Amino acid sequence: MGPVDASHLADTMADVARRIHSPQDLDTTLRTIVESAAASLPGIDAVSITLAHHDGRMETKVATDQLVWDLDRLQYELREGPCVYAIDAETVVKVEHADTDPRWPAYMKEATSRGVRSQMGLQLYVNEETIGGLNMYSLSSDTIDPELEHAAELFATHAALALGHARLEGQLREAMESRQLIGQATGILMERYQLDEKRAFDYLIRVSSHSNTKLRVVAREVVDQTVTRATATDPA
Repeated sequence: MGPVDASHLADTMADVARRIHSPQDLDTTLRTIVESAAASLPGIDAVSITLAHHDGRMETKVATDQLVWDLDRLQYELREGPCVYAIDAETVVKVEHADTDPRWPAYMKEATSRGVRSQMGLQLYVNEETIGGLNMYSLSSDTIDPELEHAAELFATHAALALGHARLEGQLREAMESRQLIGQATGILMERYQLDEKRAFDYLIRVSSHSNTKLRVVAREVVDQTVTRATATDPA
Protein backbone atom coordinates (compact mmCIF):
# COMPACT_ATOMS: atom_id res chain seq x y z
CA MET A 1 0.00 0.00 0.00
CA GLY A 2 1.21 3.49 -0.72
CA PRO A 3 2.04 5.91 2.10
CA VAL A 4 -0.76 7.78 3.81
CA ASP A 5 -0.86 11.49 2.97
CA ALA A 6 -1.18 13.06 6.43
CA SER A 7 -2.50 16.38 5.12
CA HIS A 8 -5.10 14.72 2.91
CA LEU A 9 -6.11 12.40 5.73
CA ALA A 10 -6.57 15.30 8.16
CA ASP A 11 -8.85 17.06 5.68
CA THR A 12 -10.78 13.84 5.08
CA MET A 13 -11.26 13.14 8.78
CA ALA A 14 -12.45 16.70 9.37
CA ASP A 15 -14.98 16.29 6.57
CA VAL A 16 -16.10 12.90 7.92
CA ALA A 17 -16.51 14.38 11.41
CA ARG A 18 -18.71 17.17 10.08
CA ARG A 19 -20.83 14.76 8.06
CA ILE A 20 -21.40 12.15 10.76
CA HIS A 21 -22.32 14.76 13.36
CA SER A 22 -24.97 16.27 11.12
CA PRO A 23 -28.56 15.07 11.79
CA GLN A 24 -28.96 11.65 10.17
CA ASP A 25 -29.86 8.09 11.10
CA LEU A 26 -27.37 5.47 12.27
CA ASP A 27 -27.16 3.59 8.97
CA THR A 28 -26.39 6.79 7.07
CA THR A 29 -23.72 7.71 9.60
CA LEU A 30 -22.05 4.31 9.37
CA ARG A 31 -22.25 4.33 5.58
CA THR A 32 -20.50 7.71 5.56
CA ILE A 33 -17.69 6.19 7.62
CA VAL A 34 -17.12 3.09 5.47
CA GLU A 35 -17.38 4.94 2.17
CA SER A 36 -14.99 7.67 3.35
CA ALA A 37 -12.49 5.08 4.62
CA ALA A 38 -12.56 3.16 1.34
CA ALA A 39 -12.16 6.35 -0.66
CA SER A 40 -9.39 7.96 1.36
CA LEU A 41 -7.13 5.18 2.69
CA PRO A 42 -4.47 4.00 0.21
CA GLY A 43 -4.87 0.36 -0.73
CA ILE A 44 -8.16 -0.15 1.12
CA ASP A 45 -10.70 -1.32 -1.41
CA ALA A 46 -13.64 -2.42 0.73
CA VAL A 47 -14.85 -1.62 4.24
CA SER A 48 -17.62 -2.82 6.55
CA ILE A 49 -18.83 -2.39 10.12
CA THR A 50 -19.88 -5.31 12.29
CA LEU A 51 -22.29 -4.99 15.20
CA ALA A 52 -21.70 -7.43 18.08
CA HIS A 53 -24.84 -8.42 19.99
CA HIS A 54 -24.91 -9.36 23.66
CA ASP A 55 -25.91 -12.94 22.82
CA GLY A 56 -22.76 -13.46 20.76
CA ARG A 57 -24.30 -12.90 17.33
CA MET A 58 -22.52 -10.67 14.85
CA GLU A 59 -24.07 -8.85 11.93
CA THR A 60 -22.78 -6.53 9.25
CA LYS A 61 -24.54 -3.18 9.51
CA VAL A 62 -23.05 -1.53 6.42
CA ALA A 63 -20.56 -2.52 3.73
CA THR A 64 -19.18 -0.92 0.59
CA ASP A 65 -19.84 -3.89 -1.71
CA GLN A 66 -21.19 -7.44 -1.93
CA LEU A 67 -17.78 -9.06 -1.52
CA VAL A 68 -17.54 -7.67 1.99
CA TRP A 69 -21.03 -8.81 2.91
CA ASP A 70 -20.07 -12.33 1.79
CA LEU A 71 -16.69 -12.45 3.54
CA ASP A 72 -18.04 -10.95 6.77
CA ARG A 73 -20.82 -13.54 6.83
CA LEU A 74 -18.34 -16.35 6.20
CA GLN A 75 -16.27 -15.25 9.21
CA TYR A 76 -19.38 -15.23 11.42
CA GLU A 77 -20.36 -18.71 10.25
CA LEU A 78 -16.86 -20.14 10.71
CA ARG A 79 -16.31 -18.11 13.88
CA GLU A 80 -12.84 -17.29 12.64
CA GLY A 81 -11.02 -14.59 10.71
CA PRO A 82 -9.65 -11.08 11.38
CA CYS A 83 -13.13 -9.59 11.83
CA VAL A 84 -14.17 -12.09 14.50
CA TYR A 85 -10.79 -12.18 16.22
CA ALA A 86 -10.68 -8.39 16.53
CA ILE A 87 -14.04 -8.42 18.30
CA ASP A 88 -13.30 -11.43 20.49
CA ALA A 89 -9.68 -11.03 21.44
CA GLU A 90 -7.50 -8.28 20.00
CA THR A 91 -7.92 -4.55 19.42
CA VAL A 92 -6.22 -4.47 16.02
CA VAL A 93 -5.68 -7.48 13.77
CA LYS A 94 -3.54 -7.24 10.63
CA VAL A 95 -3.19 -9.75 7.84
CA GLU A 96 -0.42 -9.23 5.31
CA HIS A 97 0.38 -11.58 2.43
CA ALA A 98 -2.95 -13.26 3.02
CA ASP A 99 -2.06 -16.19 0.76
CA THR A 100 0.65 -17.30 3.21
CA ASP A 101 -0.98 -16.35 6.53
CA PRO A 102 -1.44 -19.61 8.51
CA ARG A 103 -4.20 -18.30 10.78
CA TRP A 104 -7.85 -19.13 10.15
CA PRO A 105 -7.19 -21.51 7.23
CA ALA A 106 -10.83 -22.12 6.29
CA TYR A 107 -11.56 -18.42 6.00
CA MET A 108 -8.25 -17.48 4.36
CA LYS A 109 -8.68 -20.07 1.62
CA GLU A 110 -11.98 -18.53 0.53
CA ALA A 111 -10.86 -14.90 1.04
CA THR A 112 -7.71 -15.24 -1.07
CA SER A 113 -9.62 -17.11 -3.77
CA ARG A 114 -11.80 -14.01 -4.04
CA GLY A 115 -8.87 -11.65 -4.33
CA VAL A 116 -8.10 -10.54 -0.76
CA ARG A 117 -4.39 -9.79 -0.37
CA SER A 118 -4.36 -8.08 3.04
CA GLN A 119 -6.92 -7.21 5.67
CA MET A 120 -7.46 -5.37 8.95
CA GLY A 121 -9.95 -5.86 11.75
CA LEU A 122 -10.33 -3.17 14.41
CA GLN A 123 -12.30 -3.60 17.59
CA LEU A 124 -14.97 -1.01 18.29
CA TYR A 125 -15.53 -0.34 21.98
CA VAL A 126 -17.11 2.28 24.22
CA ASN A 127 -16.49 2.49 27.98
CA GLU A 128 -14.54 -0.79 27.83
CA GLU A 129 -17.48 -2.61 26.21
CA THR A 130 -16.88 -4.17 22.80
CA ILE A 131 -19.73 -3.26 20.50
CA GLY A 132 -18.44 -4.32 17.10
CA GLY A 133 -15.65 -4.16 14.57
CA LEU A 134 -14.40 -2.13 11.61
CA ASN A 135 -13.25 -4.38 8.77
CA MET A 136 -10.94 -3.30 5.96
CA TYR A 137 -10.02 -5.36 2.91
CA SER A 138 -7.34 -4.82 0.29
CA LEU A 139 -7.46 -6.45 -3.14
CA SER A 140 -4.52 -4.42 -4.38
CA SER A 141 -1.68 -4.71 -1.84
CA ASP A 142 -0.03 -7.48 0.18
CA THR A 143 1.15 -5.15 2.94
CA ILE A 144 -0.27 -2.53 5.29
CA ASP A 145 1.59 0.74 5.75
CA PRO A 146 2.18 1.46 9.49
CA GLU A 147 0.60 4.90 9.08
CA LEU A 148 -2.49 3.28 7.64
CA GLU A 149 -3.14 1.51 10.93
CA HIS A 150 -3.24 4.83 12.77
CA ALA A 151 -5.57 6.28 10.15
CA ALA A 152 -7.84 3.25 10.39
CA GLU A 153 -8.03 3.70 14.16
CA LEU A 154 -9.39 7.23 13.63
CA PHE A 155 -12.21 5.83 11.53
CA ALA A 156 -12.78 3.12 14.14
CA THR A 157 -13.15 5.79 16.82
CA HIS A 158 -15.86 7.55 14.82
CA ALA A 159 -17.66 4.24 14.20
CA ALA A 160 -17.49 3.26 17.88
CA LEU A 161 -18.88 6.62 18.99
CA ALA A 162 -21.73 6.38 16.48
CA LEU A 163 -22.65 2.84 17.55
CA GLY A 164 -22.26 3.69 21.23
CA HIS A 165 -24.51 6.73 20.92
CA ALA A 166 -27.14 4.69 19.08
CA ARG A 167 -26.99 1.93 21.68
CA LEU A 168 -27.36 4.44 24.53
CA GLU A 169 -30.35 6.05 22.82
CA GLY A 170 -31.90 2.63 22.37
CA GLN A 171 -31.38 1.75 26.02
CA LEU A 172 -32.89 5.04 27.17
CA ARG A 173 -35.86 4.60 24.84
CA GLU A 174 -36.40 1.05 26.09
CA ALA A 175 -36.18 2.21 29.70
CA MET A 176 -38.79 4.91 29.10
CA GLU A 177 -41.10 2.49 27.29
CA SER A 178 -40.69 -0.06 30.09
CA ARG A 179 -41.50 2.56 32.72
CA GLN A 180 -44.66 3.59 30.88
CA LEU A 181 -45.69 -0.03 30.39
CA ILE A 182 -45.17 -0.91 34.06
CA GLY A 183 -47.15 2.19 35.03
CA GLN A 184 -50.05 1.07 32.82
CA ALA A 185 -50.01 -2.45 34.27
CA THR A 186 -49.90 -1.09 37.82
CA GLY A 187 -52.90 1.14 37.10
CA ILE A 188 -54.84 -1.80 35.64
CA LEU A 189 -54.20 -3.94 38.72
CA MET A 190 -55.15 -1.06 41.05
CA GLU A 191 -58.49 -0.69 39.32
CA ARG A 192 -59.18 -4.40 38.85
CA TYR A 193 -58.39 -5.53 42.42
CA GLN A 194 -58.90 -2.27 44.33
CA LEU A 195 -55.23 -2.12 45.35
CA ASP A 196 -53.11 0.85 46.19
CA GLU A 197 -50.14 1.62 43.95
CA LYS A 198 -47.52 -0.05 46.17
CA ARG A 199 -49.44 -3.33 46.49
CA ALA A 200 -50.15 -3.43 42.75
CA PHE A 201 -46.50 -2.87 41.93
CA ASP A 202 -45.41 -5.44 44.53
CA TYR A 203 -47.73 -7.94 42.85
CA LEU A 204 -45.96 -7.39 39.51
CA ILE A 205 -42.60 -7.86 41.24
CA ARG A 206 -43.69 -11.17 42.79
CA VAL A 207 -44.99 -12.54 39.50
CA SER A 208 -41.76 -11.49 37.79
CA SER A 209 -39.64 -13.16 40.47
CA HIS A 210 -41.63 -16.38 40.76
CA SER A 211 -41.87 -16.88 36.99
CA ASN A 212 -38.29 -15.74 36.33
CA THR A 213 -39.70 -13.29 33.78
CA LYS A 214 -38.56 -9.73 33.23
CA LEU A 215 -40.80 -7.15 34.86
CA ARG A 216 -41.59 -5.39 31.59
CA VAL A 217 -42.68 -8.71 30.05
CA VAL A 218 -45.07 -9.34 32.94
CA ALA A 219 -46.40 -5.80 32.56
CA ARG A 220 -46.88 -6.31 28.83
CA GLU A 221 -48.90 -9.47 29.47
CA VAL A 222 -51.19 -7.63 31.91
CA VAL A 223 -51.76 -4.80 29.43
CA ASP A 224 -52.27 -7.14 26.46
CA GLN A 225 -54.74 -9.32 28.38
CA THR A 226 -56.72 -6.24 29.35
CA VAL A 227 -56.83 -5.03 25.75
CA THR A 228 -57.92 -8.50 24.58
CA ARG A 229 -60.71 -8.66 27.13
CA ALA A 230 -61.90 -5.17 26.26
CA THR A 231 -61.95 -6.03 22.57
CA ALA A 232 -63.83 -9.27 23.17
CA THR A 233 -66.56 -7.57 25.22
CA ASP A 234 -66.90 -4.46 23.04
CA PRO A 235 -70.27 -4.63 21.20
CA ALA A 236 -68.78 -2.66 18.31
